[in-house]
Amino acid sequence: MSAPSKSQAKKATEPRATEPQAPEVVTVGVLSILQRLGRTIATLAVLLWRMLGTSIKRIAVFCENWLLDGKKAPHGLAVTRIMFGIAGLGILASNWSTRLYSFGPGSMWNGQWAAPTSDFPNMWVFSMFRTVMPNAAAYTAMYLVVAVLAVMFTLGWRFKIVLPIYFVLWVSLIEAQDLLGDQGDNMYRIALILLFFADPCQRWALDARRRRKAAERGGSWLAQTWRGRPLLDSKPEYQSLFHNLTLVALTAQVCFVYASGALYKASGQPWSGGEAVYAPLHTVQFGTWPALSELVTTWGPSVTVAAWGSIILQMCFPMMLLTHPTRVIALVGIMGFHLGIALLMGLPWFSLTMIAIDFVFITEKTWTKAISTVRGTWSGAARAA
Repeated sequence: MSAPSKSQAKKATEPRATEPQAPEVVTVGVLSILQRLGRTIATLAVLLWRMLGTSIKRIAVFCENWLLDGKKAPHGLAVTRIMFGIAGLGILASNWSTRLYSFGPGSMWNGQWAAPTSDFPNMWVFSMFRTVMPNAAAYTAMYLVVAVLAVMFTLGWRFKIVLPIYFVLWVSLIEAQDLLGDQGDNMYRIALILLFFADPCQRWALDARRRRKAAERGGSWLAQTWRGRPLLDSKPEYQSLFHNLTLVALTAQVCFVYASGALYKASGQPWSGGEAVYAPLHTVQFGTWPALSELVTTWGPSVTVAAWGSIILQMCFPMMLLTHPTRVIALVGIMGFHLGIALLMGLPWFSLTMIAIDFVFITEKTWTKAISTVRGTWSGAARAA
């Protein structure tokens, strides 16, 4: 065996240099943590995306089923129709004695006939009452026609025929004297437009009675259509779609009115200061019952509660519709709010219009229970007699 060479011996005798291992270990550990973190984030992102997709799909399916599976709120819309008709009749009846000098030839001095401030009287379809305004007899005849149409509207008789005629004549009547209108007229008109696409005659209407008889009698398509069969009878999902979208539009309109009203009030010093309710109730225009106005405004804190409470109620109304307990509180509160306006400020027809729309938020389950209770009470009273 040969002896080691000098170079090998020198290498063997030289001390080995120690290589630093710690930085490599730290680097590998950091990379491993970052890789795990990246995989975790990617997995969570995928799960979140799937959950989002599933939620969107469920919401879409729910909306589709809600819109297409039958007409919603038949009793609520029926009450809306009836109360709208009563409001129209109330306005006509309360202005009957003053119709000629408030709306008719006696009002021509204010310039609305010669140069109307509203654009509606300049449109031929809404110019009927402006045309007959100089003639007292013709104006009274048109006034009575509107009253008859309001009765037919209330009873739900040939609703799809009566509604367009009633709408045109009503707008013509109100807009001929634009200075006498209020925000209740705007809501009334908007709701009438939306009712073109709904079916408020499923309950408590002569049309509903005629439809049942038409289904029993049969006959030609024209005969059944005249008796009240819907035009899209072979496509009930389309009927449900337009009907239910009308409910969505009514809900949106009411929520916009309440929320915008609350924001407008909150931005004003009288409302934020809590004294806004006091002043209108002590004016000649809105202080319908001076003694009652004095009574309800005697205690200062009650005025502040009424002012701030109306702001909070109107602002929270859209959110309170989402659950049944809060919906009950919202409807009781908002209807009490409108009843107070009707009684204390002398605006019954505005209040009735808003309350009529609010009735669509009462569920069918509640209507069914209420109807069953009334029928049972009536039957019990009949047996007792």
